Amino acid sequence: MYQGDYFLVLEADQSEQFQTPDQLRDKLKDLIAAKPEICPRQLAKFSSFEEKALYLRDNYCELDLGEEGYLQWYVVRLEK
Repeated sequence: MYQGDYFLVLEADQSEQFQTPDQLRDKLKDLIAAKPEICPRQLAKFSSFEEKALYLRDNYCELDLGEEGYLQWYVVRLEK
């Protein structure tokens, strides 16, 4: 992952959101803790939800949430 300030987060049936890296990590951690079956198989090597969420955030850009839709995220740098 490149050094970035925020993530643009797209979720089914919701407006786009800007989140900090920590906010996105926490969102991913909560999602995969609640529904472990949505985790990609490559995350099985990690023991904690924290590690899985960090790897997911930094190495993927989409998570299939099943019937609930999807979650996509992109690194963005906002100018002040």
